[in-house]
Amino acid sequence: MTFTGVEGEWSELGRFLLEREYLTADWLPAFAAVPRARFLPDVMWPHDMDTGTTVAVDRREQPELWTSYANADVPIVTQWDDGRGERRGNVPTSSASMPSVVFRMLAALEVEPGHRVLEIGTGTGWNAGLLSHRLGRDSVVSVEVDPKVADAARERLSAQGLLGRVLTRDGAEGDEAGAPYDRVVATAGVRRIPGEWIRHAARGGIILAPWGTHFGNGDALVRLRMTEEGGSASGRFLGPVEFMKLRSQRSPFAGHAAYVPDGVGDADRSTTTVTEEHLLGDGRFGVARFAVGLRVRDCHHQVSDKRDGARPVWFYGLTDRSWACVMFRDDHREATVWQSGSRRLWDEVSAALDWWRGAGEPGYERFGLTVTVYDQCAWLDHPKNAWSL
Repeated sequence: MTFTGVEGEWSELGRFLLEREYLTADWLPAFAAVPRARFLPDVMWPHDMDTGTTVAVDRREQPELWTSYANADVPIVTQWDDGRGERRGNVPTSSASMPSVVFRMLAALEVEPGHRVLEIGTGTGWNAGLLSHRLGRDSVVSVEVDPKVADAARERLSAQGLLGRVLTRDGAEGDEAGAPYDRVVATAGVRRIPGEWIRHAARGGIILAPWGTHFGNGDALVRLRMTEEGGSASGRFLGPVEFMKLRSQRSPFAGHAAYVPDGVGDADRSTTTVTEEHLLGDGRFGVARFAVGLRVRDCHHQVSDKRDGARPVWFYGLTDRSWACVMFRDDHREATVWQSGSRRLWDEVSAALDWWRGAGEPGYERFGLTVTVYDQCAWLDHPKNAWSL
């Protein structure tokens, strides 16, 4: 990807987003007036889509490369390990999402003049800036848990004349003082829609969030419509996304060694067919994984690298130390299964896959979510076909 300068790169990104219908006409003025590059730090770690790796880029040392990534449709890590260091760490904890994802979510939010928006997860501040340009800065309140991230976002928004209220707190708490909000949008993944978002959303309003289970890291974007009576919201999933998780809802998984310190030797052993590997062993966004996560509660799924034609796929219980491992091998008709603990996790997963197949292998769009202040249920095709999560 080669560009001649800032304007060339900006226009190239705009054309890309317009041609693929991520950027709609109503958001074009905000896109033009609020460039993403103005909300990014000097040192950042963009994801190289060609190599699948994260690279470090410093604007002071590589200004042209920095600009090309800033104006490309790639996700960019802006913080590691909750800010405990200035260099690349182990876990990315704040980022700038792909522009295509940003505008896909903004389109799904269906904002109109006069709407008030509560954003959960300020991050760089770019999304808040786009909303403020569209609706007015007094109509947007953003919440960021990390004080340093929040301060940096305030500075960038202020420099663009777009600073509204940026609150430093856990986004799960919402914003009672400013409620009710016509729209609540989360830019962090959640495992449970916080009850405070339901309380603080206006009747008939929309809650838009990346939602998923503890089964895997992948999420699906869900758009919930508040009932006119208030107190609950329901809606369908729009498709797969991947976001860093709300810090108060990160996975409780204790790590492999806490479950299998001495190997699999003492576990119950059996076999299964190899047809499950393509559903559970490859890809972050497989709908089969999503469906299994909806049916198998409190379970963490992990795929190990393939070595010498063998790939172990692991399942860990999150309420006890039950675990299961399925070893898939190239050119083998059956896979070996080990299970240990009070839960037969592979049996649960296998039953969930059978259920998914029996339902016609539904895609994301056939699944939905209904949420109250105290509970949430998933459903297939219609809210009447629901089960508790």
